[in-house]
Amino acid sequence: MSTPKGEATKRRILDAASAEFAERGIAGARVDRIAAEAQSNKSQMYSYFGSKDALFDAAYAEHIGWMVNSVPLRGDDLPGYAVALYDAYLARPDIVRLTTWARLERRPAGDLYDDGTDHNRLKIDAIREGQRAGSIDPTLDPHDVLSLVTAMSMSWSPASPLIAASASEPEELHARRREALASTVARAFSPG
Repeated sequence: MSTPKGEATKRRILDAASAEFAERGIAGARVDRIAAEAQSNKSQMYSYFGSKDALFDAAYAEHIGWMVNSVPLRGDDLPGYAVALYDAYLARPDIVRLTTWARLERRPAGDLYDDGTDHNRLKIDAIREGQRAGSIDPTLDPHDVLSLVTAMSMSWSPASPLIAASASEPEELHARRREALASTVARAFSPG
């Protein structure tokens, strides 16, 4: 079944906006570029989304679910979770950049994904289960464990202050980073 023309236009605008915001942030993004890339016009964009800020919110909301839910966490495999996040960031650097802009321009402090839901509940529950089972140090707060593992997995992401990985780099380099990440996470959060 084909998508109605209006929905297809809205989709193109949202896709173009996601790319523009990921590359340039909210302040640097230009509505003219978004409309041109979407093969649309500014009046259509405003009729669908209302404003540039609302368009960012729509693009961000669409991708935030991916960022939060792209990789499931098992309490008995924090190293595997960290490596899977590394791979997810490598596959979707645009989402990391979009999220980084949201942190810089929208929510400089606090929970970046604070939308009134407990979006990390399943991950926190998995960490608690890992602590009960003896896989994860029980003296650590599960929220801190999740934050630290996530931050460690982003060591080579587009948000890294040192080196940003690229899918075009040799696989041997990615394998070395995955091994370093997995062994570091295993040591950092093991009991005792």
